Amino acid sequence: MLREIIKGCRKRRRKDQKELYELFYAYGMSITLRYADSRNEAVDILNDAFMKVFENIRQYDSGRPFKPWLRQIIVNTAITHFHKARKMKKWESLDEAWPEPISDERITSGISYDDIVEMVRKLTPAYRTVFNLHVIEGFSHEEIAGLLDISVGTSKSNLSKAKRNLRALLENKLI
Repeated sequence: MLREIIKGCRKRRRKDQKELYELFYAYGMSITLRYADSRNEAVDILNDAFMKVFENIRQYDSGRPFKPWLRQIIVNTAITHFHKARKMKKWESLDEAWPEPISDERITSGISYDDIVEMVRKLTPAYRTVFNLHVIEGFSHEEIAGLLDISVGTSKSNLSKAKRNLRALLENKLI
């Protein structure tokens, strides 16, 4: 079924493009919601990603799984959106101190997936993007530095601060 839809997309058939979009909409939203400030922004990122999919569908190797190819396009599109938005937003440097330490208590229950996604969305764009790329997508700090045009130290600092902020949000949620 998926092979036929992809063949139709290669022929630029709207019906097949719509089917592919509907088939992978929820999957794509589960990725873009982690990068976006709002649901509307997540939809914008996803729509841009699907436009890239439709423009580049001929480059897809049908001998390989489709989902990882799609995921890479979605993540790259989210990074592109981040770069566009970052002109207005400030990166925090390594030497900025965290105002107060947060306990290292582990919180393992009582939180839903939606609660976690919402907490990640509350992070600043810089923290959220580094957190997603490192923790969720598995990129190294060197790779993140190259993708986002920041230093490795800034990537590490932003990840550390993102984790502290998430820990504080989790603690507040459970209090």
